[in-house]
Amino acid sequence: MRPNNRALDELRSLSLEIGVSPYAEGSCLIKCGGTHVLCMASIDENVPRWMKGRGKGWVTAEYGMLPRSTHTRMRREAASGRQGGRTMEIQRLIARALRAGVDLKKLGERQIVVDCDVLQADGGTRTAAITGAWVALRLATQYLLDEGVLEHDPITDNVAAVSCGIVKGSCRLDLEYVEDSAAQADANFVLSGAGGIIEVQASAEGEPFASDQFETLMTLAKKGIGELCAAQIMAISKK
Repeated sequence: MRPNNRALDELRSLSLEIGVSPYAEGSCLIKCGGTHVLCMASIDENVPRWMKGRGKGWVTAEYGMLPRSTHTRMRREAASGRQGGRTMEIQRLIARALRAGVDLKKLGERQIVVDCDVLQADGGTRTAAITGAWVALRLATQYLLDEGVLEHDPITDNVAAVSCGIVKGSCRLDLEYVEDSAAQADANFVLSGAGGIIEVQASAEGEPFASDQFETLMTLAKKGIGELCAAQIMAISKK
């Protein structure tokens, strides 16, 4: 049996709480089982220097884990004076994922920065961050629309992400840490609300896995992301 007696195609318990920051133009606290990520979107009326004069905006992200978000305390990256490779890779992934759901020309020459801070980690922090970050981004763009700053909605589709993996020979959706650490293969899927593929990260931990197993993982991911997108829409409707 899986932890918490979940079915192989069942997501962890999910919560999306919006408006958790009184200052950010968009904010969301996402809880996927034991993984909790605070996502806050901030509007900057300037774009990066290299984008000036292009008539379009930019969406970027920053990611970090609190020192005691895991079982043992991690040293703050700021204390070492630089970000680790994993952190940089994840925040670039989040930013790429979010931009796939935005018409940057409709955003105008402004930037939205989404900060994703892991409060508690139990596997799937990057996928939870993407799902929560989209909600924060959606709220920030809605703020611009409500204020009359934007005439046209720049959001083109939902963006959400989920992990899948092969554990003890079975394909499973939304891995917890105890499953992820024992997986024969694991993958992170980032899809649009329409089911389009934005990014897939997949790797075997030992023996290669078969293409039909990958197809099963993709089927699980599509099911899970469909449920995540529905939860995103429900959360935003509570605004």
